[in-house]
Amino acid sequence: MTLIQLSLLGLTIPIVLFTVYWIIQYKINDSGVVDVFWGATVAVIAVVFCLNTPGDPTRRWVGGLLISLWALRLSYYLFFRWRSHEEDARYVALKVKWGAKAQARMLRFYQMQGLGCFLFALPLLASGGNVTPFAWPDWIGVFIWIVAIGGEAISDQQLAKFRSRPENRGEVCNLGMWRYSRHPNYFFEWLHWWSYVMLAITAPLGWLTILAPVAMWFFLNRVTGIPLTEIQAVKSRGDKYRHYQQTTNAFFPWFPKTASPK
Repeated sequence: MTLIQLSLLGLTIPIVLFTVYWIIQYKINDSGVVDVFWGATVAVIAVVFCLNTPGDPTRRWVGGLLISLWALRLSYYLFFRWRSHEEDARYVALKVKWGAKAQARMLRFYQMQGLGCFLFALPLLASGGNVTPFAWPDWIGVFIWIVAIGGEAISDQQLAKFRSRPENRGEVCNLGMWRYSRHPNYFFEWLHWWSYVMLAITAPLGWLTILAPVAMWFFLNRVTGIPLTEIQAVKSRGDKYRHYQQTTNAFFPWFPKTASPK
């Protein structure tokens, strides 16, 4: 299979799958279900790339395994979060904003998510075609993956434990990793994408895979991640969350600051 054929296949997969996801969300009236499928779709495309590229076999298997484990953990976590909550307020807000055109625009929104899946899988296309022997940059990638997935899992567990306690209802979680970042789960999710950059970096034009974590930072910080999440957090927690915003970095972990006086 040529590179062009493989790329077209990788682009076709999310177009089809996200149309199916859109039909599902329409039937169940819950657009948040897309979050459950998103990571798994990236992994499906990436594994197709890893299985059909001519690069170093060790790197192809490592890349396919790492992104599959990432997708399995993320989808498992998001599935149970989705099942235990009402429709995500971010999607409710979008449908209210879009009004009568909500479903048509949601289809377009879903297809943009699908395009994102294709773009985020491209580093695995580059690493899968990397014919250089598995070496120290690849081991750095594996190390980054372990740190990132571990950090994301711990921060998710800390938040879930905090929210499970009735006395914390309406309170702001600022314990553990959440003391140093308002969104440590997003930070470690972003860090995780650098592992695939390291798997591809020694390939011709492998440096272009840096665009994946750059794009992930943009989506998390400027589009559907932090902005919509924090709008809802301020609505539900008010001044408590505003104080948290003043004292704690939004994304990159750092020591808390002193809140400025009113």
